[in-house]
Amino acid sequence: MNITDDIAGLRRILTRYRSIAVVGISANWYRPSYFAAKYMLDHGYQIFPVNPNYSEVLGRKCYPTIAAIPESVDIVDCFRKPAEMVPLAHEAVAKGAKVLWMQLGIRNDEAAMIASAAGLDVVMNHCVKIEHARILGGLNWAGVNTGVISSRRA
Repeated sequence: MNITDDIAGLRRILTRYRSIAVVGISANWYRPSYFAAKYMLDHGYQIFPVNPNYSEVLGRKCYPTIAAIPESVDIVDCFRKPAEMVPLAHEAVAKGAKVLWMQLGIRNDEAAMIASAAGLDVVMNHCVKIEHARILGGLNWAGVNTGVISSRRA
């Protein structure tokens, strides 16, 4: 299986691929799927929201399925339950995606085998936003990195 969870592999994915289908995105700003998609959008990625319950998210047309996206997609980023991952893996393969990315708390070995057998990189139990911030230096966007290193109290 082509499981990617090392820093070099995640860096390769995040620097090489620029379009992301965010499956299960919410239109609510406080949901992790919305926050992660907004972060990636603000960092130059092309975002395709995928959720049949919305017509638009983040000012972008929202698609009911991965197949409905009229353009090519590099990363299929899934905010869905592990039990829903097998059909999503098949959709990602059919779309010609390069990466099947399962968010924090999501792991499905069968879906990973399906995607991997088709040549996709597979990431499980990682957040695309957290990994981008950790590896490519975006922690300051969320206000975590102040740029000041000190052991003195204010």
